[in-house]
Amino acid sequence: MSEKLFCKGGGCTAKLGAGILSRVLERIPRGEKNENLLIGYDSRDDAAAYRLGEDLAYLQTLDFFPPMVDDPYTFGQIAAANALSDIYAMGGRVCTALNIVCFPEQMDLNILGEIMRGGAEKVMEAGGVLAGGHSIADSDVKYGLSVTGVVHPDKMYPNNAARVGDRLILTKRLGVGILCTANRVGEASPEAMAAAIESMTTLNKGAAECCREFDIHACTDVTGFGFLGHLHEMMDGKHSCRIHAGAVPVFGEALRHADEFLLTAAAQRNRNHLEGYVRFEQIPFAMEEVLFDPQTSGGLLIALSAREAPALEAALQNIGLPARVVGEVLEKTDTEILVSI
Repeated sequence: MSEKLFCKGGGCTAKLGAGILSRVLERIPRGEKNENLLIGYDSRDDAAAYRLGEDLAYLQTLDFFPPMVDDPYTFGQIAAANALSDIYAMGGRVCTALNIVCFPEQMDLNILGEIMRGGAEKVMEAGGVLAGGHSIADSDVKYGLSVTGVVHPDKMYPNNAARVGDRLILTKRLGVGILCTANRVGEASPEAMAAAIESMTTLNKGAAECCREFDIHACTDVTGFGFLGHLHEMMDGKHSCRIHAGAVPVFGEALRHADEFLLTAAAQRNRNHLEGYVRFEQIPFAMEEVLFDPQTSGGLLIALSAREAPALEAALQNIGLPARVVGEVLEKTDTEILVSI
């Protein structure tokens, strides 16, 4: 398969920048408030939540993008894991999924079959049912899922309900966007790409199941807006936080490639959008870039009490995740996000 034909640079690096998206969303008519719509797009959360009854809410999300790896089966796995992640970030259980497919008619249909096989296997691994989908002819390949799930309304995790004193836990390593960029120009090592693919194809299901044993205050998954962009959404203008850069799990080779300026345009959009919200104290340039780097099928970023955080960190590590406590939530100050050694 030709890299130029299939993998042109995709995943969550293909997302519109947060600043552009916010300006568009501000202009969309909202209509009358629906008391059953518990979470909508105006809160910038991971999925919409609609109350069906006192003990049941319906979760709805969708995500699709161009390939970031050459192998179609692997791409299908990653795209599906990324879409399913939004349900886990809300504390929900996956129910059904629908394929979203854009595919050139002149391309080998076996490629499409492998993409969809990879996606279907991840839906089954999530315990969901693949129930159909929609396809259109397009000049480039794009794939993803529309996913529905369920959650108890009182046990749902919003992304913006962190409390002062909470600890912040990140469950996966950062740097997959930089590694995929390096791989497209032949600079990433096979070992680093294999580790990145393993991370991107790992469902956040295990992490979400660990979280159910704890009182989670807020949660989001780290994707296209990067660690700092999603952390900014979590603070929601109400709090500040301190991040301990030395505790943040990262792919070491991503730091090296960042120093070589193998960067993504999406990371620079994230940096520009967050200007005025983030202050770095003696942080190397490469680490700054990793913190802005758009992640595809990234980990969960979780806020919970300082008392419970060590036990959750240990539970996540016990299932094989590189999870770490990376910071704490503070009273609001002039600096929303302070990143220190």
